[in-house]
Amino acid sequence: MLGIRDFLLRCMRVWKITRKPEVREFKDISKVSAIGTLIIGFIGFLIAIIIKLIMIK
Repeated sequence: MLGIRDFLLRCMRVWKITRKPEVREFKDISKVSAIGTLIIGFIGFLIAIIIKLIMIK
């Protein structure tokens, strides 16, 4: 039970220092997240194409 209590205390400490992001900050974070998602998706797509090309031969 001590582990759960410590965890909850740490969560409460983090919750107290959080704040709502400003509009500009939110837009920047959204752009970076979208670009990262697109890059990872594109890499996955390339890997899938390469694997299909290897399987054909």
